[in-house]
Amino acid sequence: MQELAATLLAYKGIAVLLWLAVLFAAERAWPAAPFPHAAVRSRPRLLRNGVLWGINAVLSVTLVVPATAWAAAAAPQWRPLWWSGPGGLVLDLVILDGLIYGWHRANHVVPFLWRFHSVHHLDRVLDTTTALRFHFGEVALSALARAVVVLALAVPLVSVVVFETVLLIATIFHHSNLRLPPALERALSRAIVTPSIHWVHHHRTRADTDSNYSTVLSIWDPLFRSRSPTRRTPDLEIGVEGREELPVLGLVAAPFR
Repeated sequence: MQELAATLLAYKGIAVLLWLAVLFAAERAWPAAPFPHAAVRSRPRLLRNGVLWGINAVLSVTLVVPATAWAAAAAPQWRPLWWSGPGGLVLDLVILDGLIYGWHRANHVVPFLWRFHSVHHLDRVLDTTTALRFHFGEVALSALARAVVVLALAVPLVSVVVFETVLLIATIFHHSNLRLPPALERALSRAIVTPSIHWVHHHRTRADTDSNYSTVLSIWDPLFRSRSPTRRTPDLEIGVEGREELPVLGLVAAPFR
């Protein structure tokens, strides 16, 4: 099982990078909303998002993966036999996705967590690179919260690695500015989070920012009454109400001010 997890972990990065490259190119060829002329060629913006992504890549190797692996190895093996195999993996994925919904919602409700999460929302343009733009403090807190869940539920490392891969692929997809055929997007949105759903979450209006928390499956917001009635339009303004984008050092320091 540990060898399978190590193999999946090795291929996870390749799969995510390929998916990012494909969608990054596709959203610029077929954008759903016009890219602001300056932003499309904005080196400072891509640099900001890239620096935050680079910091988190290092943090992933030094903290996130070791903490998760330790929790999976240290967890007491209390699970019944039926909670194993392919069926157990699917159940794990659904449970982890539901917990991510709760954690995401907490990041908007708890002021201390919002200090870190708001760095993700300060981006005034939404595209695939926004999906990689998180404050390292949020990544560290998320890793510790996930380790507690893995330890308490005895989640196998394989389940965590598969979920993390699905999570990253879904996050890059629903942050993308890719124009989908309306019928396809409507069909997909019944099961998974699509750009039309998640873009409303990044609307520069706090009532919408505090809605549409689902990450992979789209069922959680209707279930917990957090789906916004707002519909995505090409001119939807992105960002945090009352705040503006910051340079890299400002983003790093923002939660501590």
